[in-house]
Amino acid sequence: MADLSKYRNIGIFAHVDAGKTTTTERILKLTGKIHKSGETHDGESTTDFMEQEAERGITIQSAAVTCEWKGHRLNVIDTPGHVDFTVEVYRSLKVLDGGIGVFCGSGGVEPQSETNWRYANESEVARVIFVNKLDRMGADFYRVVKQTQDVLAANPLVMVLPIGIEDDFVGVVDLLTRQAYVWDDTGLPENYSVQDIPADMVDKVEEYREQLVETAVEQDDDLMEAYMEGEEPSIEELKRCIRKGTRDLAFFPTFCGSAFKNKGMQLVLDAVVDYLPSPTEVDPQDLTNPETGEPTGEVATVDADLPLKALAFKIMDDRFGALTFIRIYSGRMKKGDTILNSATGKTERIGRMCEMQADDRNEITEAQAGDIIAVVGMKNVQTGHTLCDPKHECTLEPMIFPEPVISIAVAPKDKGSTEKMGIAIGKMVAEDPSFQVETDEDSGETILKGMGELHLDIKVDILKRTYGVELNVGQPQVAYRETITKPVEDSYTHKKQSGGSGQFGKIDYRIKPGEPGSGFVFKSTVVGGNVPKEFWPAVQKGFEVMMDEGVLAGFPVLDVEVELFDGSFHAVDSSAIAFEIAAKGAFRQSIPKAGAQLLEPIMKVDVFTPEDHVGDVIGDLNRRRGMIKDQEAGVTGVRIKADVPLSEMFGYIGHLRTMTSGRGQFSMEFAHYLPCPQNVAEVVIAEVKERNAKK
Repeated sequence: MADLSKYRNIGIFAHVDAGKTTTTERILKLTGKIHKSGETHDGESTTDFMEQEAERGITIQSAAVTCEWKGHRLNVIDTPGHVDFTVEVYRSLKVLDGGIGVFCGSGGVEPQSETNWRYANESEVARVIFVNKLDRMGADFYRVVKQTQDVLAANPLVMVLPIGIEDDFVGVVDLLTRQAYVWDDTGLPENYSVQDIPADMVDKVEEYREQLVETAVEQDDDLMEAYMEGEEPSIEELKRCIRKGTRDLAFFPTFCGSAFKNKGMQLVLDAVVDYLPSPTEVDPQDLTNPETGEPTGEVATVDADLPLKALAFKIMDDRFGALTFIRIYSGRMKKGDTILNSATGKTERIGRMCEMQADDRNEITEAQAGDIIAVVGMKNVQTGHTLCDPKHECTLEPMIFPEPVISIAVAPKDKGSTEKMGIAIGKMVAEDPSFQVETDEDSGETILKGMGELHLDIKVDILKRTYGVELNVGQPQVAYRETITKPVEDSYTHKKQSGGSGQFGKIDYRIKPGEPGSGFVFKSTVVGGNVPKEFWPAVQKGFEVMMDEGVLAGFPVLDVEVELFDGSFHAVDSSAIAFEIAAKGAFRQSIPKAGAQLLEPIMKVDVFTPEDHVGDVIGDLNRRRGMIKDQEAGVTGVRIKADVPLSEMFGYIGHLRTMTSGRGQFSMEFAHYLPCPQNVAEVVIAEVKERNAKK
C-alpha cells in the first residue's frame, strides 16, 4: 500500500508563453524521467505531443506525467494557457490538490493568468507561485510580486530573492536557510554551488526574511508569542507554519528562477513536497444528489479502504483507442473489476489501466485513492461522470463548462467522407465538452461551436490531419440571442372541432422581461380551478419549447417571465396537448407585441500593445463599437481592457499585428449579452432571412 502523505497531485497553469511546458520539462529532467529536455520552440517537448502543439508552440490539451522527487510521487498536469482552451484548465483544477502558478518575469500578471487564478480560487486549490524568465529583458521579480497583490488580490509569501537580473541572473537566495544557490554557465540544473549571501544583498535578505517569519508564525499562536518575546523559531517550525498557511490559502509561497536556463527549479520542487497538500489534507469532494445537483452533506473521504469513488475528468482518443483519465478519490481499482457509472446507471469492466507519461504509458494492475490514472477502452463514460462501487452508488460534484460563443458551418469536400466526419466529430465532442456540434435541420449543414476562432481552427486541423477529413469551412457565425423589452397582458384560445372529442384550451397570461441571466421563469397564479392544476406543466412546456426560437431571426430567447393568471377549460375537450398548443400559439402572438429585441455576445477583450501604438489600438477598438474600460502602463507596453461585440472581433489578430508591427497580442473571453443597436440588428435579421430563403 502506498503512503498517501507522499503523494502530490499538482497542475501547472499560467498565461500563454509564461513557460508552463518548459517548467514541466525541467521537472521531468530533474526527477530523472527524461534524460534530454525538449524545447517548445523546437516542437520537441514531452507534454506537447500533438502535431498542432509542436507546430504552433502552444499547449492545446492538458497532459499528465508522473515522477518522483525526494521519495514523493508527483502527478503533474501541464495545462494550456490560451483562453480558447480554458476548459482544460478548469477540469484539471477540479481533480488536483495543489498547483504551481507560473508568471513571466517581464510580462507579469497577464489576462489569462487572472482567469486561471480565479478558477483556482473557486476550486480552492493551494498554490505556490513561480516567477519565471528572470533572465529576460525587462524582468523584475519585485514588480511581479506587487502585481500579484494588486491584480490578483493574492498574498504572496516571498521565499527566495533573485541574485542579479536579466543577463546577470545567476541564482537565488533561500530566505529560510540564508544560503545562496548559484548556477554556473553550463546550463545544467545540477551544476550549482551553495554559497554565502552576496554582501550587497545582506540587508535586503534580512528585511524579507523578517516579513517571511512574521507572516508564517501567525499560523501558530504559541510560536507567535515566543517570537514576540524575541525567540527565533526553528526552520522546521517555520516550514510547518508555511505548510498550514499554504493549505488554508492564507498565502502563496513565491519562488523565482529561469526554467529555460535551469536555474531555481530544485527549490520549486522542494516547495511542492514541503508545502503543497497531499490528497488526504485537502477538503474532500462533496457528494451530490443526481436529480437536483445539490450537495447531500456527505463527502468522498480520501481513504483506500473505503468503497470506490472516482471521477472521469478527461477523455482522449489516441493510437491505442479511447483513454479515460480518472482521479480516484477513495477506494481501490483493480484490473478486471466491475464498476458502476452513476450517471448512466450502467456497469463497466476495467480492462487495461495505465500510468500516463504524456503520450507514453506504463501498464499497471491496480490503483488506489489519490492516484490519477488512465483506463483504456471504456464505452459509455463521459467527462464529469462518477465511477463507483456498484454496491455503494454515489455522485461526485459534477463539472460545469462554459457555453460556446462562436460557430462555423462545415461540409466535407467529398461526399464520401460524411460518415467518417460524423464518427470523428463524435470522438472530439466526447473529448472536449466546450466543443459542440449540431445539424441545421433546414440546410443539412453541420455547425461546429466553440470558444473562439483558434479553438475551431485547431478542431478543423485535427479533422484534416488525424482523421483525414478535408472540410469546406463557412464564415464564422455569432451566437445571437433574443429577448423582450416591455410587459404584455394577453389571452389565447385554442379550439378545434372535427367529429368526436375536440381540443379546447384558453389561457390568460402576462409576459414580461426577466432579470438578466434569469433565463425562462414560469409561474401560475390561477385561482378557482379555471385552468386545472394538471394542465399547468403543459402550459409551461408549451412556452418553454418556443423559447428555443425567437420571432425576429429564430435565435433562442433569454430572460422572459410568464405568468398564467386565468383561463378556462372544457370538461371533455380539454387535454394537456390542447393547453400546450395554446401556449405555443400565445408565444407567437404576444412576443412581437412585447418589443422583441436582438442581443449580441459582448467579449471582455484584453489587448497588450507597445506604447507608441496605443492611440491606433484604442481608435480601432472604438470603431469596432468597443467600450474602453481601463488602460494600464507596464514596463514593456500598455494593457487596454475593453468590452467589444464578438461580431466585430473576427480576424482581429491580423489587424492588431499590422497596427503594432507584430508586437501586439490580445485575449478575449465571453462577458455577457447586451442589446444589439438597431442598424446592426436589421442587417443580422436580413441575413438570416436571406439564408432561409435560399434553403
